[in-house]
Amino acid sequence: MAMTNDDSEQFPGTTKQQDARTSISAIWDSLFRLPPPLKRIFDQTPLVTYPENAAPLRSGKIERRRNALYIFTTDEAAYRGQPSFNPSCLKWQAFLRFEGLEFVTVPSSNHASPSGSLPFLLPTSDAKKGRGAPVVGGKLKRWVAVQQKEKVKSKEVQEDVRYEAYASLVDHVIRRAWLYQLYLDSANYPLLHRLYIAPCSSNSFVQLAMAHQLHTSASAEIIKSNSSSSPSNTIDEDEIFRGAEEALAALAELLGDEQWFFDQDKPGLFDAGLYAYTELLLDNDFGWAENRLGGMLRSHAGIVKHRETIREMYF
Repeated sequence: MAMTNDDSEQFPGTTKQQDARTSISAIWDSLFRLPPPLKRIFDQTPLVTYPENAAPLRSGKIERRRNALYIFTTDEAAYRGQPSFNPSCLKWQAFLRFEGLEFVTVPSSNHASPSGSLPFLLPTSDAKKGRGAPVVGGKLKRWVAVQQKEKVKSKEVQEDVRYEAYASLVDHVIRRAWLYQLYLDSANYPLLHRLYIAPCSSNSFVQLAMAHQLHTSASAEIIKSNSSSSPSNTIDEDEIFRGAEEALAALAELLGDEQWFFDQDKPGLFDAGLYAYTELLLDNDFGWAENRLGGMLRSHAGIVKHRETIREMYF
């Protein structure tokens, strides 16, 4: 039996459907209608639209003096210029240091970012041009290039045919193991709670919801990056760390006895991307309860030295 087209059967003021909708509408109106005494109060107090709040005083002062990089960090770590506890933020924090650009770090959260994720940078204010527009993570490389346009450019390592292949080892393979170790390994929940959950809310129900959301998001990202040979919608811990171990071996071979990757005379964006993980995985005070990935790193002396050199020279 074919489905009837309700619209073709309706005529104004004659259908039962319209009568029913009118009745339902009246019920909803009565439920949400203000009582007369309360309505009179609102009538006497018209709605006022206030202007936008000014930027926080602390933010404004920072913008006038130096560039401000908003990242996951603590007040004390920001004051001391210490590395962010988030790899995505630390990558750009390190790269700006490598490029010799002056900036301060400011504790923030994804909710404060124009793009919905950290990091983002507020350029220093200019008396003539005014406050610079925020620079989100995906545009930071371009922004740095503009700032450095008058300096001698180093070899563009992205032209190296190997660059993308090795970058994917850091951005995908190493990252998968990081996500599993921090977000899915229950032994590291106290660390996850301290870094990302407790700073946002002290309400136990909110914290529980956040923990679930973080776990779900990390699981989805890991599953999305599963290889074609892996069963769909499954997370294989051994496969994840086996891939990470192979990636680290390949990166160690690429670095060899050199100080920086791709024969550069100073560290570049690739070095920053790897350092963003090695710094946190090899930090004995970070708070890992289970650090399988860090254990793998320690067997590659060249990468360990790479991390120590960056830490000594730039942090």
